[in-house]
Amino acid sequence: MRVIAKSTLVKFWNQPECNDAKGALQSWYDEALKADWKTPQEIKEHYRSASICGNNRVVFNIAGNKYRLVVEMQYQAGIVWVKFIGTHAQYDKINVENVNEY
Repeated sequence: MRVIAKSTLVKFWNQPECNDAKGALQSWYDEALKADWKTPQEIKEHYRSASICGNNRVVFNIAGNKYRLVVEMQYQAGIVWVKFIGTHAQYDKINVENVNEY
């Protein structure tokens, strides 16, 4: 898959209060690059805790569920768009289907 954009993840984990997310986000990014997800079910097979939402959105738990990563999947094009990354508390305040912070 093509992940847009790694720079968003790097910017997030370079924040002093979020640097503990670096390893988990880097691992997720590396796995997403190698993946060829065609359906939400294929994501769930690899990430059982991922939440499949409306508007082609998927929520991944990062760093033991301390952080949440929201992406928009374009399965046919092989693209994963990062739409939100934040703490669980920040995630609780957003609308997953419409958030577009990046």
